[in-house]
Amino acid sequence: ALAETFCLDCGLLALDEPTTNLDEANRSGLAHALARIIISRQKQQNFQLICITHDEEFVRLMNTELAANTDFSMPEYYFKISREEDAEGQGSGKYFSKIERIPWADM
Repeated sequence: ALAETFCLDCGLLALDEPTTNLDEANRSGLAHALARIIISRQKQQNFQLICITHDEEFVRLMNTELAANTDFSMPEYYFKISREEDAEGQGSGKYFSKIERIPWADM
């Protein structure tokens, strides 16, 4: 409802940990609602969804919801960002971000 209210003809919808404190039913409902928004906006040239989450099961739920719609072209890939310890060795306290571009089909 927030996306439909505040994001009409919007090029970007950003969500940061949207499933925090949601129970299973509401997590599933959010995945279904976001999939409907993505499908309805697929022809909008400037629409992009950024979802920052640790909840990989939520991403799988969205994948399932999107795949259930035959009139939809699935995303090509997604990015997974992790934190890795620097090569100087364990305990150095230095970390770097590792960014992986993963084909959506590999989910």
